[in-house]
Amino acid sequence: MLGHVTLAHTDLDVSRLCYGTNMLGTAIDQSGANAILDRFASLGGNFIDTARSYGDWIPDAPAGASERAIGAWLKTQVRKDFVIGTKGGFYDMRAGDYRNRVTPADIADDLSQSREHLGVDTIDLYWLHMDNAEAPVEPIVDTLIAAKSAGHIRWFGASNWTAARVLEANAYAKSKGSEGFVAVQPFWGLAKPNEPNAMQQGYQLYFEDHGASLIDAGLAIVPYCGQSRGYFSKLDAGGATDDLKAFYDNPANEARFEAARRVAANRGVPIADVVLAYLLNQPGQVIPIFGASSPTRVEESVGAAALTLTADEVAELRAA
Repeated sequence: MLGHVTLAHTDLDVSRLCYGTNMLGTAIDQSGANAILDRFASLGGNFIDTARSYGDWIPDAPAGASERAIGAWLKTQVRKDFVIGTKGGFYDMRAGDYRNRVTPADIADDLSQSREHLGVDTIDLYWLHMDNAEAPVEPIVDTLIAAKSAGHIRWFGASNWTAARVLEANAYAKSKGSEGFVAVQPFWGLAKPNEPNAMQQGYQLYFEDHGASLIDAGLAIVPYCGQSRGYFSKLDAGGATDDLKAFYDNPANEARFEAARRVAANRGVPIADVVLAYLLNQPGQVIPIFGASSPTRVEESVGAAALTLTADEVAELRAA
């Protein structure tokens, strides 16, 4: 069973893993989504991550397909038992609108649509999916504070923002007598990316190299890509795809792979458990997002959350 923690700076009681739902409503139909979410809940999971844009890359899917799938499932549940996070301010892929949409008007529009898709009055944790680094933080933060005051969201966080911008935004929120970003959702896993290739695919600011000051500031860290897209597990099984090799093949990961294999062998666990446990055993509050395409995959990831690494093992993995 998954343990729970209180998300830093909030009153949200969340499971130690967050289920990422970008495939729900498209690659995974409603019955499959229900089975996965049911199993996650039965194992103590209550923290669910989605986005207004998830599924919009499928032309004939309904807008917000992932949110809609979660909303349909939520109707069969007790709403207060689950912490729902969703993201707004991303490109409008359906319209082919690739301007930066981290603006007060676009955030308000995305938030309204997300509440409708999810069938909820209040979103527990509202993330900005990206930043508009050329815009001042003040109107962006004011928009989020207003949404919180209106009861549309309970708390807000930032994904793919630089540490400096998060801290600037939070200093402004504090000056207004408000809590700012309580959490960040960065790109982070055991495997270190080849950054130019990662950035071409929209993955930004590998947290281990760019985000230490946010741990020092006491923010909750909710990493995406926490399983490193299965890279080390695929290597262990005999090989990774060309796409994964372009993304992750480098000397640092050769060393981290060997370290992960040693730790896994010593502990008698699959290498995938070590990859997820690497994040769960970091300093500060780290709650990884994991993906799962079936109830069995949920069970495997929840099992990995039970693995406690020693400080020496974490250091060995990091230093490799």
